[in-house]
Amino acid sequence: MAARTPLHARHLAAHAVMVEFAGYEMPLRYSSMRDEHVAVRTRAGLFDLSHMGEVRLTGSSAEATVQRLVANDVSTLTPGRALYSVVCNDQAGIVDDVLVYRVEDGFLIVVNASRRQVDLEWMAAHLLPGTELRDESDETALLAVQGPEAVAIVQTLTDQDVSGLRSFSSVTGEVAGVPCRISRTGYTGEDGLELYCAPAPAPALWDALLAAGAGRGLIPAGLGARDTLRLEAGLRLYGQDMDETVDPYSCGLAWTVKLGKGDFIGASRLHELDPDNPPRRFVGLALGPRQIPRHGMAVLAGDTPAGEVTSGGFSFTLGHGIATAYVAPALAGAGLSVDIRGEAVPARRVPLPFHGGHHHRQ
Repeated sequence: MAARTPLHARHLAAHAVMVEFAGYEMPLRYSSMRDEHVAVRTRAGLFDLSHMGEVRLTGSSAEATVQRLVANDVSTLTPGRALYSVVCNDQAGIVDDVLVYRVEDGFLIVVNASRRQVDLEWMAAHLLPGTELRDESDETALLAVQGPEAVAIVQTLTDQDVSGLRSFSSVTGEVAGVPCRISRTGYTGEDGLELYCAPAPAPALWDALLAAGAGRGLIPAGLGARDTLRLEAGLRLYGQDMDETVDPYSCGLAWTVKLGKGDFIGASRLHELDPDNPPRRFVGLALGPRQIPRHGMAVLAGDTPAGEVTSGGFSFTLGHGIATAYVAPALAGAGLSVDIRGEAVPARRVPLPFHGGHHHRQ
């Protein structure tokens, strides 16, 4: 039996098509993926991200523990600030990609729903003495408002200055009377805010946001649009674009690795790798208007197998097929194609992101 988020009844009332995702029953779409995608790119979309995991680390050695767990440098974070990072294993394979916030009493780490249990066990096994770990996932609902109108919509419901909030910053305050951590990050390539709150008032907050955004074209958006948006933004999906067999350099995340900060799990292996010439190359590919690449399809250089598609789909914004793929470094400069049902379809290598200026970078 799949778990349900606190907003489950709202999704059913909105006639969402529900699917199982990471052990949760989640909305795939409400209207259409295209409509929801376009709404986020041009106006605003409202997402239920309550399936994500939240882990709090507190105590005198909390910072030292987090520094040991993640590849990025959290010592630079002032209270309320966040950064994106990867958690590596000893071989520099990626255990998960996470957001780390410095909060009032320590650190809040936001983890992927599909990795929550694995991450908890991994963190618990690597805690320094004097660090307490608490899984707050079930007592946290998470709503995201994304798109060019998102901040203006939320601003009408709060006395916090969310318009002045910097990217990768958060404040605590009330939104529509609901106490929230209000954060300005995002996974869509657009500007936007995430609202962390208790489960019980989450449905009322959902309703208030939809009412406040109605005049600005806000609509609820599901997992389908979330995936097409993040792919256009060139952002990685754990389990598709990276896993425990992939190092951060190979998937284009060298910027999240700070070897100079001191030792952390995976650092010794990362010292052996060349960030500019990793074992694999993570590339963006553009295809034709009717050619839709999918995860797992082979990438060819001439007749030679060169790698495979990690994420692929149709870009509603650009009007053609796009994909991210791993290719062998020696073949990354060659003329590439994707094997779509037995046909070698030419693919142009293009820089990431495909679209969207607002980035996970901090």
